[in-house]
Amino acid sequence: MTRRQRLARVLAAALVAVLAGLTASAGPALGDSLSDQRKAAEQRAAANKQAHDQLVASLEDINTSLAQAVLDLQAVQQRLPEAQTELASAQATLQSSQREAAIIAARLQDAQDQAAAIGATIASNADKSAQIRVAIGQMAREAYKGGGSVSSVSIVLNAQSTEDFIQQYGLVSTAMRTQSQSLGALQQIEAQDRNNQARLEAIRIRVAELKAEADQKVVEADQARAAAAARNAEIQKLIVDQAAKQAVIESQKVQVQAEQDAVDAEAAQLASQLAQIIADQHAAQEAAAKAAGKKVAPAGPIGNSLFANPTSVDPIQVNSEYGMRFHPVLHFWRLHAGIDLQTGCNTPIYAARAGTVQWTRLLNGYGNQVMVDHGYVNGNSLMASYNHMSSFAVGAGVHVNQGTLLGYSGTTGDSTGCHLHFEVYVNGATVNPRPLLGL
Repeated sequence: MTRRQRLARVLAAALVAVLAGLTASAGPALGDSLSDQRKAAEQRAAANKQAHDQLVASLEDINTSLAQAVLDLQAVQQRLPEAQTELASAQATLQSSQREAAIIAARLQDAQDQAAAIGATIASNADKSAQIRVAIGQMAREAYKGGGSVSSVSIVLNAQSTEDFIQQYGLVSTAMRTQSQSLGALQQIEAQDRNNQARLEAIRIRVAELKAEADQKVVEADQARAAAAARNAEIQKLIVDQAAKQAVIESQKVQVQAEQDAVDAEAAQLASQLAQIIADQHAAQEAAAKAAGKKVAPAGPIGNSLFANPTSVDPIQVNSEYGMRFHPVLHFWRLHAGIDLQTGCNTPIYAARAGTVQWTRLLNGYGNQVMVDHGYVNGNSLMASYNHMSSFAVGAGVHVNQGTLLGYSGTTGDSTGCHLHFEVYVNGATVNPRPLLGL
């Protein structure tokens, strides 16, 4: 093995090692990138769902048409940045395809120019070969006419003088040299032609490959251009839709404020009624205790797990929690005074604890409401309201046991779908029903 061959082998081994290292480092990086993108997409989807669920929960006291406008606006606002990101990606893909197409076009033109140059060389060599063959053929015919081949002996024997010998020998030598040179030139041209033909075939194959690549880039560019156009059109529509939804919401703010005032008035009236009921009960307890010569015991801790499942969904599914919420239209915080339990439309609603029905009535915000007085627990008044029902199965003054059918689930009042809005009142004030349901 020569020194040059050994050096080439060392360089090849080094190149393979470098490429292997690059591949090993690039593989995880690409995988990490895809994993990060997938994780980011999942996080965005989870955040969007959480925001959607929170908004749905905050729409309970808003009329259905406006609630839908608010939900539609949120969907537009969530989709708009995603569409803008997709537009930027499509535009980047289009630019990349155009750059690659330009590079391929330059390579294709270079390959075609090479093919044309080699073709011209082959044609020129063909002309030269034809001319040489004609010349060689002419020399052969002249030699045949002159009596065939001429040897050095025949020149000596036939020479008339020394000068004649020298002249004839020089002519013969020149003719033979010319013939030899012509044959050499012909062989060289034929060798060049074979090499040029091989190069031309390789270039033609490369031209076909480059044309296929160019066609593919045209397809990719067209697809990216169409995707960019579609996203741009979607963005324009989203902007128009966003403005329209905002206009709808703005136009109904006065009505929403009036509805909210009505709900607040109902809540205040309800609190007043419960306070009066509790005051009357306390007065009756005080009178009974006084007549018996006793005192009413002070209230103690109320405890947990006092109520059974009031729905037909087992286990209980809580769709919306008790607590403060931000009003999506009027932009203020308000109390969601109960929890929303999942039900099907027109499915049974049961008494969660034994008690007496105080009333069944229709309220603007609460819809069809059943109010049940569940008595006293460790000195505390305990009541609960079952709201948004489609119909009643009991009436005021009826005693119910735990599990007694009160009516059927619905979406009456300010509600965006069938569910049970369940409120619990301890001494007339709402509390979180979750622990009292054993959740």
